[in-house]
Amino acid sequence: MQTGRGSTSFYKLLLDQKPSTTLLNTEIIQKIRSSTGAQSVIRSSRIQSLWSGYGEIIRCELAGGKLTSVVVKHVQLPNQLQHPRGWNTDISHQRKLKSYEVEMNWYAGLAQHCDTSCRIPTGIYNWQQEGEMLMILEDLDTAGFPVRKSSVTLDEIKSCLSWLAHFHAKFMDTTASELWSIGTYWHLDTRPDEWLAMQNQHLKNAAKTIDTKLKNAIYQTLVHGDAKLANFCFASQHTAVAAVDFQYVGRGCGMKDVAYLLSSCLDESECEILEHELLNYYFSILRSAFERYEITLNPEGLIHEWSELYKYAWADFYRFLDGWSPGHYKMHRYSQRMVNEVMADIRR
Repeated sequence: MQTGRGSTSFYKLLLDQKPSTTLLNTEIIQKIRSSTGAQSVIRSSRIQSLWSGYGEIIRCELAGGKLTSVVVKHVQLPNQLQHPRGWNTDISHQRKLKSYEVEMNWYAGLAQHCDTSCRIPTGIYNWQQEGEMLMILEDLDTAGFPVRKSSVTLDEIKSCLSWLAHFHAKFMDTTASELWSIGTYWHLDTRPDEWLAMQNQHLKNAAKTIDTKLKNAIYQTLVHGDAKLANFCFASQHTAVAAVDFQYVGRGCGMKDVAYLLSSCLDESECEILEHELLNYYFSILRSAFERYEITLNPEGLIHEWSELYKYAWADFYRFLDGWSPGHYKMHRYSQRMVNEVMADIRR
């Protein structure tokens, strides 16, 4: 099962390049030292640049404290906007800016309720000033999750689905004004430029109906919002996972995360073959997570509703791709079938 084409991971090393030495200014070094108790930052290396040139993610090796390393997400607003697909607009800029603020709010607040079944890096320190933000986070490599996957086994996909099921159960019916009111980076209200550029006119006309159907779901939780394979970190000896990159966490139907994850792990034939097995697995873990977290909502009612909304989540993401990147490899026959079924529902 191949994936990873065109994806950008929070912690993913560029496979063909060695990490480059990164110079941190004195103020940031002092913040790292004071927040971790380290005596010194002995080395720093760039893991990757942030999307569209908005900063970089750095691993810092420490000495003289309890932690041997941390990961620093350093956001610096660029003087000239750059986007690999040309979406250099003020709307795009404001969306990215808010996404980093949301991520800081996430680590400062609700992230502390995650547990070992929906493992994330611990937030150590946040700081911001005009045009600059800093997040100091636990290094998941040294915490036992050093493996990044570009292809996965069925069991590894199920590990990611288990993470999502526990995450969705943990935050069932949670509202958080400091996060996105509607989660996912492709949400219609935040993508007017891409909607205008859509080529599929029937889907374009139905976009608001699809969005409303998802927003009006009876059962709502917090969604990760960018739950692709590249944002899951695997343990070395088994399939345990942790997740990263919470820029688009917010309220929503959990099927948005599930459909997006499967789109990043499976090709069109694998989606057809494995759809029922993987959805049944996700819902079985969700049931057990409801019991574990003593959630009083009716799981059968949720499963009935979300099973129907799975195709709507696919159609919603397909709508984004149609405007953002026509001909994208995820716009295959399986995802087209999901769209056709939704369109048939709407016509009825």
